[in-house]
Amino acid sequence: MARSKCTDRVVGAILGSWRYDISSIAPEMRRDYEQHLEECSHCRARQKFHRTLDATLAVLTALSMISFLFALAVLQRVKYMENVAFNILHLEKISVYQMLVSAAFAGLGFSLIAFALVLMTTPATTYLGDMAAQRARLIEARLPAAIRSLRSR
Repeated sequence: MARSKCTDRVVGAILGSWRYDISSIAPEMRRDYEQHLEECSHCRARQKFHRTLDATLAVLTALSMISFLFALAVLQRVKYMENVAFNILHLEKISVYQMLVSAAFAGLGFSLIAFALVLMTTPATTYLGDMAAQRARLIEARLPAAIRSLRSR
């Protein structure tokens, strides 16, 4: 990525300022940018990097939400925490559970907000949707003609 140079610095600079996202521009303008992305290996690599980063952020925030949900489920089952809280820290049972459950709910809320922000500010949903549609077309193309004719009806 660092070794290659953009073939058209003006178009490359425009694409770079948009984080290589052309999903929300007019179809007439899109043709030129799509052609540039096909021809320029530098910009294509940068676009792939940005889409990978967007998808990774979405996955990490989703995993964060799942881990906080798991923490809430575990809090209902752990008896060891009671022993530590009562005998070592000399805390009351109610305050320990309130503190841990509050922390888990706060983490879940923060993760949910982060997940929503990632999906709203990045083109990850469009990118992942396009990938799914591409895979569906690939699978459909491999189907026998008899099955494909049934689908079009």
